[in-house]
Amino acid sequence: MRSVRLLPLMLLSLVLSSCGFHLRGSLPLEKFPSLYLDAPKHSELAKRLSLQLQSNQVKLLDQMDPKSPVLKLEQDSLERRTLSLFPNGQVAEYELIYKVRYTLYLPEHNEQQREFQLNRDYQDDPNRALAKAKELDLMLDELRTQAASRIIRQLNRTQ
Repeated sequence: MRSVRLLPLMLLSLVLSSCGFHLRGSLPLEKFPSLYLDAPKHSELAKRLSLQLQSNQVKLLDQMDPKSPVLKLEQDSLERRTLSLFPNGQVAEYELIYKVRYTLYLPEHNEQQREFQLNRDYQDDPNRALAKAKELDLMLDELRTQAASRIIRQLNRTQ
């Protein structure tokens, strides 16, 4: 009886392993054993990116080295676009657009400039301004963490 219950689980794991599926986690970036991160001084994105780079076994350099790659965070910005209004004319829903632009300088190669954006919908409620402000902060933290993860994935695909 017990083996009958385990059969679907075993079949699922067999199918997932045969198709090449693997969980995303902190994988070492073999291409970048060390890297200099050039970012604005108090950048929250830079802090999150530094932590993720270190967890991916990348040594962060204190100063530029001509033999090591440089990752320069050019810009990270948040824009809001109105999606809907309440009947009284107040904004009911926003679209948050978090834009990131960075440049990767590799020794003996051309620079690679990349940019992307992450979008989220955000519902506003003027009667709960404090709670909505906290929710917005949490959403922005999540966007920064996702942006840092995306940069790591793009670095992993760099040729």
